[in-house]
Amino acid sequence: MPTRTLQGASPGIGIDMPETAKVTARPLEPTELLTLLVEATEQLNSTLDLDEVMSHIAAIVKRAIDYDVFAILLLNEKTQELRVRFSLGHPEDRVRNLRVKVGEGIVGRAAKLRRSVLVNDVRQDSGYIESLPAVRSELAVPLIAKGRLIGIMDLEASAADFFTDQHKTLLELLAARTAMSLENARLYRRTLRQARTLQLLNEISREFSSVLVLNELLGKIGTLTKRVIDYHRFCILLADEKTQTFNAVISLKKDERMPEKCNVAFGEGIVGAAASLRETVVAPDVSKDPRYIMVNPETRSEMAVPLLYHDRVIGVVDLESPHAGSFTDEHVRVLSTLAPQIAIAIENARLYEQVAKSEGRMERDLQRAREIQVHLLPPLSPRIPGLEVGGRFLPARELGGDLYDFLTYGKDRHVLAIGDVSGKGSPAALYGAMAIGVLRSLAAQRLSPAEMLRRLNLTFLERQVEGHFITLLYVVWEPKTRTLRVANAGMPLPILVRDGQSRPLRAEGVPLGLLGPAEYQETTATLKPGDLLVMYTDGLAEAAGKEHEEFGLARLQKVLHSSAGRPVADIVDAIYSEVARFEAGYPRRDDQTLLLGRVR
Repeated sequence: MPTRTLQGASPGIGIDMPETAKVTARPLEPTELLTLLVEATEQLNSTLDLDEVMSHIAAIVKRAIDYDVFAILLLNEKTQELRVRFSLGHPEDRVRNLRVKVGEGIVGRAAKLRRSVLVNDVRQDSGYIESLPAVRSELAVPLIAKGRLIGIMDLEASAADFFTDQHKTLLELLAARTAMSLENARLYRRTLRQARTLQLLNEISREFSSVLVLNELLGKIGTLTKRVIDYHRFCILLADEKTQTFNAVISLKKDERMPEKCNVAFGEGIVGAAASLRETVVAPDVSKDPRYIMVNPETRSEMAVPLLYHDRVIGVVDLESPHAGSFTDEHVRVLSTLAPQIAIAIENARLYEQVAKSEGRMERDLQRAREIQVHLLPPLSPRIPGLEVGGRFLPARELGGDLYDFLTYGKDRHVLAIGDVSGKGSPAALYGAMAIGVLRSLAAQRLSPAEMLRRLNLTFLERQVEGHFITLLYVVWEPKTRTLRVANAGMPLPILVRDGQSRPLRAEGVPLGLLGPAEYQETTATLKPGDLLVMYTDGLAEAAGKEHEEFGLARLQKVLHSSAGRPVADIVDAIYSEVARFEAGYPRRDDQTLLLGRVR
């Protein structure tokens, strides 16, 4: 609160000045009055800074009225009290904690009546509240914006009969402009404060997502909270059901960590009251609150906010200040907004500690699951008559959702299958293992590719798992006639590379276990020696590099054309090397599986 003392106006302002020494200035001419009002409007409209607005008002009024003391008091609508927000001539220590009830004193009377009050001799006014011994006359003018009282403009002088009706009229003309400017400035300041609060909440939310070590997390919460609530002490106490106490897990004094020795029994103190009531408790003056437990002698006000998680009080956030009435309704709103996030963060940190303890076991389990998955999938270099086969399987995580298999349809027919389960990780891997089992059980019936996909689709629909489906490419190879029979359930089209050119083999159909019963197309192609068949999952073509650009089909074909004459194993290496170079170290976002078959 800016409080300034004019030169020569010490706390004993006017004491040495004879009462008759100060005289009223000459009345303003109408043109002077109009000029003053125009200039006042321009200056008040030139800024939204609350302190600047009030400084402009004081300077404008001083040009017309040679006051000794100037003050603007703002109204707290909840408590119906007026508080000095800006003053010139008042000693700071006298107005810092001054509160005037509506109806009390001259300014309180002006607020209650909502009209100006001019007192020519305050010593003759029984309701006068003395601010300075030398004051003899006072003029209080209400500040009303949009029909709502927001405060009082108050002038005092050391001479009796100093203020005139013209002074009152001038101030009343200025009051309307002043009230609107003050309201705009207050709204602007409130908007800035809310913006800072939102920024704080955003920062804390980011901290919640990035920090899972409890002590580190709580320390950051305390430090960030200091930006919007100027506490003296900050403490988070967690509930211990066994001992029926709240125990401090972090304690800060002016951002400095303190020994965590505070323990409060359930139901005791301001902390216990907040937990029992399940709502924020504010003690504006702890000396007048019978619930208060004196732990810190310098504490004058306290605010306690319960931390609720799944309708259970897990702790309390406690703030203390050496000043009475430090914690406002806005502070309550801010901390009440933060409290659920703090509670969730604490529970997440506790869960993380439990997870960290079993992390070694989980790592071993994942490694074992990875080994089992590898054993479920066949080698990627099977012996298939008439074909040189190779490939590679790279999961995005420890376990992958891609699958492939090689089956024999009697002596003269062989199956190459490649698929992709929706999702990643363990669920996809388990669903893929089930798919391989079903595929192998149906293979004994030696169905055509289209019929195989139709039957697989019906089987997966019967065993449908929400959120999961499978894309699958099913190819039957007949080495005697070098014939391919292809059916596709949602996989990328296979590519045939011949004589330096490539073309897709058109075979399309819906994924398995997704929509309902479906019929599937079947495509037949006759190959010749040297032809290269390329089958792959979408994770290969959709590999992402910088700026989220995808590797794409064109880049894949370019590698195939440039290396088509090399051994199959070398082509596989070339493709994956180019994909890795394109990804440039970015994490693999999907499983990548490739199968190649060259006609011998």
